[in-house]
Order: sequence, then C-alpha cells, then structure tokens
Amino acid sequence: MISSPLRIAQITDLHLFAQSEQCLLGMPTLRSLNALVEQLQQLYPQPDLLLLTGDLSQDGTIESYERLQMLLSPLKIPIYWLPGNHDCVEAMERSLTRFYLDKAFERGGWRFLLLNSQDPGCVHGRLSIESLNWLDRQLSQNLNIPTVVSLHHPPFAVNSTWLDTSILQNSTELLEVLDQHTQAKLVVFGHIHQEFQQQRGSVTFLGTPSTYIQFARESDDFALGQEPPGFRLIQLYSDGTWESQIKRVEFRYALDLAATGY
Repeated sequence: MISSPLRIAQITDLHLFAQSEQCLLGMPTLRSLNALVEQLQQLYPQPDLLLLTGDLSQDGTIESYERLQMLLSPLKIPIYWLPGNHDCVEAMERSLTRFYLDKAFERGGWRFLLLNSQDPGCVHGRLSIESLNWLDRQLSQNLNIPTVVSLHHPPFAVNSTWLDTSILQNSTELLEVLDQHTQAKLVVFGHIHQEFQQQRGSVTFLGTPSTYIQFARESDDFALGQEPPGFRLIQLYSDGTWESQIKRVEFRYALDLAATGY
C-alpha cells in the first residue's frame, strides 16, 4: 500500500517591495500574495512544506524579505527558497532567518535539490559550473531516492519570442546532467508567469503561475494574460510517482500597462 503523499506548495514570482502598497504595473503585489496565503491556509490537509522559486522581491531589499517572512509565518510549515533574477542573494541570506537555508534535503522519501540560476545583472538565467558539478554529485550520491530539482529559470523555450530570450542560457549542460540520473523525476521553476509542462525522457518539467500577474502565452511581444494569480500543489508518493495541479486565486486588480517597473 502506498503511504500518504508528501504535499508541496510551490509559489513563485512574488515581486514584493520594501513599501507594502507599492505597485507593479498597477497591481499591489503584497495584496495579491496575501490573498494567495489566505487560500493556502484554507487547504485541507495543509501542505507539508512550501517551496519559493525566485523573484520573491522586485527591489531586492531587506525590508521586502522581512515583509515576506511576516506574511508567511501563519502557515506554520517549513519554507525553502531559491533566488530569481530580481532577487538579492545577500539580502535574502541576511533576512530570511525563519526560512530554511538548505539547498539539499530529504522529506517523505524524496530528495530536493535547489539551484541558483541567477546570472547577476541579467534577466536570463545561467547555472555556474560549480552548481552543475554540485548537482551531479548530489544525484550520484543518492541514486535510489526520487528527486525534485528546482530553479527559477526554465530550461526550455515557451514559444514566446520576448520571454524566450531570458530562459536558462546553458540548458544543454543541465539536461546532460539530468540525463545521467534516472531518479530525477521533476524539475520545477518559475520566471515565465504561466503554467507550463513538458516531458523529456523520464523527467517532467513544470512551470508555475505567478502570485502576481501572468504573461500571455505564445506572444511575440510583452503581453499580459487574463488568468488570476496562482500556485502549484504537488503530491509526491513513496513509490516515486507524483500528481500536480494549479490552484488559482480570485484576486483581480485594474492594471496600468503604462506604469514603470517590469
């Protein structure tokens, strides 16, 4: 008999500011996140852990990360994070004292490996040689444990001309590592502000909506989608299988496409 699954909630691309009411494209990012957290609190059963996959802040300030900790504290579950292109890693390490700093850990019979795909000063992503070697070592040392790999930038184009310029720039190197390790089951990421799924061999790649605005699918130029904020729920079973679904939050706000910020 398969035991009860490990339940993971993934939230991504929060784009918070030091000032609580500051808006991005006219939307107060803190309010949309607060609506999402309220929905998370109503889930039954509650997730076993929360995974934050980057762009937690828009301005990279200590205040924005401290505000995030305060907002998520009612959840009472372990929280893990990795940075996105808008984040400041130094400020995150100094500020996110109530979150777990571990980038490799095990829970519920699964192993989790969190990668930093930030290429400082760039919107696109890149994994360093050190990160790729670390990933290979971690997978080589734990051959029999099903594994989730997380990073901010997608390793695939999503058929949006403007957005595909900012994906992971050295995807080939990442895929070469994953190809050698069959226990890698899932790769989850953010950055693209939309739901995405692609299969490559035995690995499923999952992109997750933003807690803020969504990007229009298959768009040549920057364009916004109509979907509300969202998050991903993942159920991981002890036999290495999994299930996943996107949950949407009914938070609507009049956007200002002329506003600066993105």
